[in-house]
This record gives sequence, C-alpha cells and structure tokens, in this order.
Amino acid sequence: MASTTGPQLAGGVQGPTRAQIDAKTLRTDRWWLAPATTFVVFSAFVVYATWRAFADSNYFVDPYLSPFYSPCLGDCVKGSSDFGTPFGGFPLSAALIVLIFPLGFRMSCYYYRKAYYRAFWLSPPACAVAEPHGSYSGETRFPLVFQNVHRWFWYAAIVVAAILTYDTALTFREADGGHVGLGSLIFVANIVLIWLYTLSCHSCRHIVGGRLRHFSKHPVRYRMWTFVSKLNAHHPSFAWYSLFSVAIADLYVMLLANGTISETRFF
Repeated sequence: MASTTGPQLAGGVQGPTRAQIDAKTLRTDRWWLAPATTFVVFSAFVVYATWRAFADSNYFVDPYLSPFYSPCLGDCVKGSSDFGTPFGGFPLSAALIVLIFPLGFRMSCYYYRKAYYRAFWLSPPACAVAEPHGSYSGETRFPLVFQNVHRWFWYAAIVVAAILTYDTALTFREADGGHVGLGSLIFVANIVLIWLYTLSCHSCRHIVGGRLRHFSKHPVRYRMWTFVSKLNAHHPSFAWYSLFSVAIADLYVMLLANGTISETRFF
C-alpha cells in the first residue's frame, strides 16, 4: 500500500493498487445528475447570497430583520440593531461583519464538503467514477487544512442561531401588541431548520458524546448523544432545507422592504 506520510498519495485513482480500467466509470445510471444538481443549486445560492450581502439595503422592515444581516452591528438602518452598532464606522455592508460565521460553518461542514468537492472539484464526481486529478493529498495541506476549524465555527453557529431565535421571537411583536404574519411563520420555519442543521452536525455529536469511555457513567450525555445521533442521520437534508429557508426568509424581508409585496397577517 502506498505511504500516506509523503507529500501526496501515490497515483490516486491510477495508483498501483487500483484496478487498471481505462473507462471513466462502468456505471450505466445517471450518476452525474446529483453533482450537477448540487452545482446549479449551490451556485445559485452563492450568487444570491453574495448579491444580498453587498446590497446593504432592504434588509429590515419592522419587525423583520433578514437573517443575512443579523445581528446588525455596522451602519444599520434605524430599528434594525438590537445589540448596538460597535462597527458603525465599517465602510462596507453590515452583513459582511457577521456572515463569515454561518458561512464558515457551512463551508467547512462535513456534508457540504462532500457535496461541493464532488460538484465543483470532481473529487470524485460520484462513487465508482474516476476523478480527473492525478494525485490526492487529503485535507492536510493549504488551503484545505483550514477545514479543521469546523468544530470552532460550530460554537459560533450556536451563538448565531440563538440570536436568530431572538429575532424570530421579535417577529411576533408590534408597537400596539402582538401579531402573527406570514413572515413570522417563515422565520419560525427557518429557525427550526437552522437548529436542526446545527444540532445534527457531526461536531455536535462528538462534543456531546465523544471521548466517553463508559456511557453508563454519563447517562445525561448518553441521552443527548442518542438524540443528536438520530438527528445526524438526517444532517444532509437539514443542510439543504436550512439553506433554502434562510434564503426565503431574506427574500421575504427584501420584498416587504422594497414594497413589492405587503404583509399577510393572520392575527
């Protein structure tokens, strides 16, 4: 077996221990459909999120604050900052101050790595399909070595989720009392999916129950680990659902703020 201690694994898919097959794959199904779909959907989200992050407008209409801009700590529009504006002199969009944390969490996520490694880098594009790269060094070299910060981004993601929960509670607030609007329901669905995605994370599972030698001596952590393990089985679904929900919540706020639509109220 080729040594993994050198700068690169010898040969990758063309290594001496692999079957010498000239065909890219012997699969006859539409194996390319999944990576192609991931490429299109993920690219669309990146384009939309980048545009909205730099727009620095139409991100707040009382009582809704776009999750892309929460918490608003920069030069924020009136009423959108609940934690002050310590970066009020920041010259760019306020979203750029906070988006690094949820973005870093998602980009280093174990599932998302698999998704975009396959869709964008073709490494490999699918199971039993040869990748075009002649060598493989894993996530041990720059820049992929930085993927190891994922567990630290998880702690930041917990803080962001807590703040978004607070924002969601505020969507039921009104100057003369309470109200329930379509936006309130969208924000509730979004925060539920964000919590499910965050708590089903592999790092969360390790933090809750990792390094325990005897579960019987830690019954509370064992129950927590069991709960997170059940969520973890659905982590890929939560990853995509929460990606859609956060974009929909931002889109709804933008359409309200620019006057394209009016709020639908139920109470």
